[in-house]
Amino acid sequence: MRLFLIPISTRRAFVYCQSPQFRTIGVIDRITDKAAATWAKWERAEKGWKKQLVTYGHVILQRIPYEEWGLKSIPPLNTRQLIEESKRDHPIDVMFPGNAIKKDQVLSVLRTLGTERQELDRRKMWWCFGIAPLTAPIALIPVVPNIPFFYLVYRGWSHWRALNGSRHLVYLLDHDMAKPHAFTRLEKFYSTRLLRGEAQGKIALKPGSMPEEPDGRERLLLEKEDGRELGEILEAPGIAIEVERAVLQIRKKLEAEQQPKKQARSENDEKKNF
Repeated sequence: MRLFLIPISTRRAFVYCQSPQFRTIGVIDRITDKAAATWAKWERAEKGWKKQLVTYGHVILQRIPYEEWGLKSIPPLNTRQLIEESKRDHPIDVMFPGNAIKKDQVLSVLRTLGTERQELDRRKMWWCFGIAPLTAPIALIPVVPNIPFFYLVYRGWSHWRALNGSRHLVYLLDHDMAKPHAFTRLEKFYSTRLLRGEAQGKIALKPGSMPEEPDGRERLLLEKEDGRELGEILEAPGIAIEVERAVLQIRKKLEAEQQPKKQARSENDEKKNF
């Protein structure tokens, strides 16, 4: 397997794992595959409650933090045995754009991503699994499935998977198994995005470092449309939706952060004019 460290803005990045070709097929994997197949079948419905459920479901899924999705891409610790041999002979490569982040920062960024959400995912996992049984009476309603129960179970599983992905990531770092490698094609991809921002006077670059922010503001490096090209470069098509989700979420946060500042400037201008 390989890890990719993908900067989305001048201050935020996420980790994505290109899974190994072979994996165990356990009980949880079978349940997950069955649920995915059922969801895909519902997506093909033209109308009815299945179609509505899928529509609302996509909105909810887009709200799940992009950091959680990235950690979920890392295999859980209980499947580590399958790739143990390859890890003994070949450390796990961490591919990153050397023109967007310093090499000596890569491992510290990965450790932050691997540790900052562990307590949150653990707490929410147990909360979801604890509340789910309380929705059992809803199952008595005919025809319509117990949606709250399945949602809580899914969110509990999602937090469990992210928690185990973060533990695996920290395991790799603690045992010196993660080896950063600047990826030339990834650097070429980011160079056009960085130059675009520089041409607009938004980003001042230093070789081998994260872009500086002359006015102290965080700015997006990618657009949601960049995900598909990035997936082709990394030969990981699944990363496209992760980039789109991360860009949308970070843009929303930046807009929310800027709103009070814009309002304050507007009020100051009104006072001056008065």
